[in-house]
Amino acid sequence: MGALLAALHRAAFSPADCWDAAAMDAVLAMPGVLVGLGRMGDEPVPEGFVIGRVAADEAEILTLAVAGSARRRGMGRALLDWMEGQMAARGAARLILEVSAANAAAQALYRGAGFSEIGRRRAYYPDGADALVLERALTDGTPPAP
Repeated sequence: MGALLAALHRAAFSPADCWDAAAMDAVLAMPGVLVGLGRMGDEPVPEGFVIGRVAADEAEILTLAVAGSARRRGMGRALLDWMEGQMAARGAARLILEVSAANAAAQALYRGAGFSEIGRRRAYYPDGADALVLERALTDGTPPAP
C-alpha cells in the first residue's frame, strides 16, 4: 500500500514535501495508525487519502492528500470527517495536525472543520514555511456543521 499512497502524495504535494513508499510503509507500521482512501464517484483508483493515528485520548492527522484533479469537490472534507469519526470511536478526545502556513486551501479546510491554531513551528517544511499546529476537540465523533 505504501507505493499507492506515495503516488497519491506526489500528485498532491510538491516534490520536496512528498513521502516515498518506504516512508509510507514506515508510517503504516506504527501502532494506532488509520488510513482512509477517497474516490470520486465510481472511479476505481483513489484520488486522495488520509493517514492518522490514535494514542490514548489524543489523535493526530499525519497527512491528508487530494490529487489536483479531485480538489474543490468535497473529498478533503469527507476524508477529514471520516477520520475524525474513526478517531473519536477509538476514544480520542483531541485531534491535532500541522499544516503549512503557505497552504491557504488546507488552512481553510481545517478552520472550516473547527480547528484552531495552538502553535507554530518555525521553518518546519523544506521550503522554509512555518507549520501551524491546529487542534480540535473530538467529543462524540460528529463533525461540526459546515
